[in-house]
Amino acid sequence: MTPDHVIVTWAAGDTGGDGLRALLAAYHLRTEAEKGVPVAGQERLPERYRVEVEDPGTAFADDVVLVARRGDIAIGCVVLAAPVEGRAEIKRLWVAPGERGRGVAGALVRAALTRAHATGLRSVRLSVWRWRTTAIALYERLGFTVTESWDSRDDLVCMEHAFGGGGAA
Repeated sequence: MTPDHVIVTWAAGDTGGDGLRALLAAYHLRTEAEKGVPVAGQERLPERYRVEVEDPGTAFADDVVLVARRGDIAIGCVVLAAPVEGRAEIKRLWVAPGERGRGVAGALVRAALTRAHATGLRSVRLSVWRWRTTAIALYERLGFTVTESWDSRDDLVCMEHAFGGGGAA
């Protein structure tokens, strides 16, 4: 990540700002379109996704949200969901299209892994749509491996990054 990018840990209860809301809206709108169910705007997103966009402070109150910024502009985000049974889950990785190819996604995932490892978790998992081959390749480069699915939805690839005894993420 270049020096003009900063990753900020978003504190629970913060509204997240319009930049985070715009990133989450873009993520969900693109995902729905890729699944073959495009929606006309964020107000037409399924309720479970619309609440994330409208009120990320509440939707992610128990989670860690990392935001990459170029100056004052939010250009990427990732959510590290609250841990369950020693593992957390990465969700909502998104980088603004004009910022892709600059290492932002990798920096966000590495920051999430570092945070998870520092808190003593044994692993981080994620699910990704099979057609997001660039994301899958990134996750593999960062040490994630494909694992048995915990999600019943078709077309998802489930991956996990296990932490070794005492090593850095």
